Amino acid sequence: MNQIKYIGMDVHKATTVIVVLNVAGKAIAEAVIETTSSSILDFLKSQRGTLHVTLEEGTQAAWLYDLIRPHVANVVVCDPRKIPKQGTKADKIDAKRLAELLRTNALTPVYHGEQSTKDLKELIQSYTSVVEDGTRIKNRLKALFRGRGIDCSGSSIYNPDEWKQWLSKLDTVAVRARANRLWEELEFVERLCEEAQQELMAEARKHAAFKILLSIPGIGPVRAAVILGVAGTPHRFRSKRQFWTYCGLSVVTETSSEYTMVNGRVGRSKKPPFVRGLNRNYSRTLKWTFKSAAKTTASGPWKSHFDVMVANGTRESLALLTLARKIASITLALWKRGERYDQKKVKMLHAA
Repeated sequence: MNQIKYIGMDVHKATTVIVVLNVAGKAIAEAVIETTSSSILDFLKSQRGTLHVTLEEGTQAAWLYDLIRPHVANVVVCDPRKIPKQGTKADKIDAKRLAELLRTNALTPVYHGEQSTKDLKELIQSYTSVVEDGTRIKNRLKALFRGRGIDCSGSSIYNPDEWKQWLSKLDTVAVRARANRLWEELEFVERLCEEAQQELMAEARKHAAFKILLSIPGIGPVRAAVILGVAGTPHRFRSKRQFWTYCGLSVVTETSSEYTMVNGRVGRSKKPPFVRGLNRNYSRTLKWTFKSAAKTTASGPWKSHFDVMVANGTRESLALLTLARKIASITLALWKRGERYDQKKVKMLHAA
């Protein structure tokens, strides 16, 4: 008999706690093993039947998903923020609860797939981390000068040809040594950033969708590569509204007392819902990508549409959000169809 088993894994740096349930929800096995490839695979191979495995999204989730997937019927990496907290918390309790939620189909999965874009995703993480490091160094450098009442607005402070001029404005040897070290660090990081970008572009060009994304207004080579690597595939999103939510561009509303009594009959209240801003659970990388693309189009190909929205009383931030959502919608539609951008086929922006 092919027995179905539900396996919950509570993963930590050194150890992983595992609980196995049968179809009736009874615990039939427990184990505490090392968090290593060999230990995890040995345990799974020791289990007979059809195996369904779950673990929480975290640092090791992507590695474990790729490791486990070929050896079981299904792997669900779940969102821990959507698991309600209950009573006592302990490793075995958590593992058993994960297995039970998997058995009852009560988990919210986090997307882990598309082997074809795995390398691209790694290179994107490398590139964005180096860019963030460079931004951090620039902020420290400017803070050093601002803290001494020296105006350092603009970007000339980052120019190697002007370093001596900026150094002369500092009054002590120790402060000049600190600034020098920051400049040297910035120079090294910027070189790494160029190398990371070249590797990213080389990998992105291997994908047919890269040219499709590159044709969309506001989407340059880096932004196209980021969308490809982070989203993976457009077919994981059923509609543009799902994509907006994933990108942090979806408006969140709240309502209460939706129904009222009118002449003894139940009817809907006309009270408008409260707008609570944009959703908070999203991909920060994609939000940055589409918002920066919106800024590019607002001063470029779609400037007239942006100016009309602002002239009609729309705040600039909301006008930029409208453009970002439009770019995201076009991206999803063209990516799904495998077509390049054609202005003639796009509806007027104010109709979006």
